[in-house]
Amino acid sequence: MSTTETVNALRTGWFKSSRSNDGPNCVEVNLDADPVLIRDSKYLRDPANNPQHQPVITVPADRWAVFLDHVVGQLGEQPLEVPSLPAIHQHSSGEVSITAADGATLTYTPPEWAAFVAGIHDGEFSAGQATMYV
Repeated sequence: MSTTETVNALRTGWFKSSRSNDGPNCVEVNLDADPVLIRDSKYLRDPANNPQHQPVITVPADRWAVFLDHVVGQLGEQPLEVPSLPAIHQHSSGEVSITAADGATLTYTPPEWAAFVAGIHDGEFSAGQATMYV
């Protein structure tokens, strides 16, 4: 069993990519339920934000692998839209936004997004699937 498989087998609750290098801001994912949950750790770092109002984007568990494929393949400034999945948009600033059908939007800095994509390539977000992104 690889290290990534071991981590996935033991992981519960919210987590971020190991490629975040213990950075305080990152894409956080919770694979414990259906739907899969995505949030931005920056929200809770601001004491003015109410934790009960933190934006969370959902992805149906049976569409999670498709979502990850689109994250890895997402390039350019055209929003990537796939029915039943949140839209992904890379801004000219390098930031990347994920927008749900209800309008909830999470925006990540280039280093945050790069760590998430690297984690996908490492298989950290595969929800126990054998799929590895290379």
